[in-house]
Amino acid sequence: MITGIVNPDYEAVIHLLVQGPTGQEREVNAVIDTGFNGFLTLPPILITTLGLTRLSRGRAILANGTEDIFDIYGATVLWDGQPRYVETDAVDTTPLVGMALLNGYDLHIQVKDGGRVAIQAAP
Repeated sequence: MITGIVNPDYEAVIHLLVQGPTGQEREVNAVIDTGFNGFLTLPPILITTLGLTRLSRGRAILANGTEDIFDIYGATVLWDGQPRYVETDAVDTTPLVGMALLNGYDLHIQVKDGGRVAIQAAP
């Protein structure tokens, strides 16, 4: 099970360990974004620090209706105790966990400041 907390801005936040291709690791706090259908976003500076490998480019329509073009990288995250290779979008914002990473899991959020966030494998 993966656990987290709801912050004062009512964002569900979990702690992730992200690994680069040669073993570099960084811990990040990532916001769960149910409107994001990808796996993960990371800021470009962190992608550079981890030495992630660029895979391709992507496009997305943002919540404000604008289109964004970004690079996509490969990264390994420790997910529910297991390493998992995922596509990671380079976006200069707070790291986000998208619905593709949550696929096959149940998400429970106690929506209040300091509320509990729990992600567990679906039965």
